[in-house]
Amino acid sequence: MDRTKAQQIIATFLQRAGKAHAELTDDIPLYGDGLQLDSLEAAELSALLEDEFGSDPFSADGDMPETVGDVLAFYEVASRV
Repeated sequence: MDRTKAQQIIATFLQRAGKAHAELTDDIPLYGDGLQLDSLEAAELSALLEDEFGSDPFSADGDMPETVGDVLAFYEVASRV
């Protein structure tokens, strides 16, 4: 998995959604005081990531991602399998 590609997809999505963020660090929450994604936006981001990588952390078995780092870590682990 190309971490930079995943970050780029997230950044492009945020710009389109009007939620551009200065810097996407691993500790930024996806919801609440972080990127402030609602459930529809999370679903849209999930679809974009799945289109690019063939899977997404939002529908995978396990815990829902809470931070940008959780999303990126999902793909790092998946790329090692």
